[in-house]
Amino acid sequence: MENPFFIILLLVVVVLVMVAAVIRRYRRCPSDKILVVYGKTGGGSAKCIHGGGKFVWPILQDYAYLSLTPISIDANLTNALSRQNIRVDVPCRFTVGISTEPDSMNNAAERLLGLSSSEIQELARDILFGQLRLVIATMSIEEINSDRDKFLEAISKNVEVELKKIGLRLINVNVTDIKDESGYIEALGKEAAAKAINEAKVSVAEQDKMGEIGKAEAVRDTRIRTSQANALAVQGENDAQIEIANSNANRREREAEALRKAVAAEKVQQAHALQEAYAAEKEAELVRAERERSTQQANVIVPQEVERQRIVIEAEAEAEKLRVKAKGEADAIFAKMEAEGKGYYEILTKQAQGYDKMVQAAGGEANKAYMLLLIEKLPELVKTQVEAVKGVNIDHVTVWDNGNSTDGKGSTANFISGLMKSVPPLNDLFDLAGMNLPEYLGKKKEADAASAEEAEEVE
Repeated sequence: MENPFFIILLLVVVVLVMVAAVIRRYRRCPSDKILVVYGKTGGGSAKCIHGGGKFVWPILQDYAYLSLTPISIDANLTNALSRQNIRVDVPCRFTVGISTEPDSMNNAAERLLGLSSSEIQELARDILFGQLRLVIATMSIEEINSDRDKFLEAISKNVEVELKKIGLRLINVNVTDIKDESGYIEALGKEAAAKAINEAKVSVAEQDKMGEIGKAEAVRDTRIRTSQANALAVQGENDAQIEIANSNANRREREAEALRKAVAAEKVQQAHALQEAYAAEKEAELVRAERERSTQQANVIVPQEVERQRIVIEAEAEAEKLRVKAKGEADAIFAKMEAEGKGYYEILTKQAQGYDKMVQAAGGEANKAYMLLLIEKLPELVKTQVEAVKGVNIDHVTVWDNGNSTDGKGSTANFISGLMKSVPPLNDLFDLAGMNLPEYLGKKKEADAASAEEAEEVE
């Protein structure tokens, strides 16, 4: 069985080797170089980097550097034909370098990668010669010789465009003495020198003339200015004395005014001091009064206010207690009445149900149902009538009969009859109850009434 430690160590070594390989393939670009990564770059023939770094994939990619060191090129152009068909010699020194612009770096990678500095120098010299001849052919000798700025600007403009095509840029151009084979430039120099000498001589004579005139004018001005100075001196002395007198008067006036202001200010300050003293005393009295009022309030009003709040709290508590008690009693009464109402409701409901069944038993006729109820209650009614005369003791009734009779009835019979009439008849009881006697009892009553009427008629 293999040792686990050996396997782990082997894995660590493999990982470290891979990390080292990855680190070795990461290329950093110095500030004076351009890193060119070529191969499978995902777009274009190469990828140029100035500053920073780039990971270079093994096998798929490789890299190289382009130096940004400036290159000095001597371009001593001879027999160049100017616009006036005069051949001139233009010695120049150009300083060029690889450009760090993205497009120019790609052009340099495509056209200069792998070339030495001398090879790049020769390639650039050919471009410079051609553009320099082109610029000279568009200018005259006077423009080339006198207007150097225009000449250098034209050179830079033309050369810069062509150098950019191979990834270079123009850093500096320096043109030394320009010569021509016909001596035209030398003649122009002599002419300019003679003209300058003549102009200098005229300027010297003009300056001598101006010197003499200036000398005479200086003497005149000296005399005039001396006289003016003397007059001004006398006038100045007089003005000075007047100024001194005015100054003394102003001084005395200002001293008096200052004294007056000082006295007035002193009086004002004294008044202000008294006013502030009175204000301070008033403030002190107000503070003392406020303190007294606070003391009285703390000693009298605060306890009373505390007592008032205590009484209010106790009254509110008692009122709350009464409200709670009254609410409890009201709830108890309501519950009692609700229970009684429910009881009455149940009784009446049961009675109504019983009456409804009784009416149904009577075949749906209410009168028959009433007769059934009456028959049920008849023993109680009779018992009530009996109870009415039950307590009357007739054992000791004494009747004095004088022998007079009314309707054939004696006094004793009338007494008994009146006693019986004092008991409510059944018919009256039924009438009070809103009911009628049974039909057979009603007919008997009518028959009795008819017999009584006949007896009265016979008599």
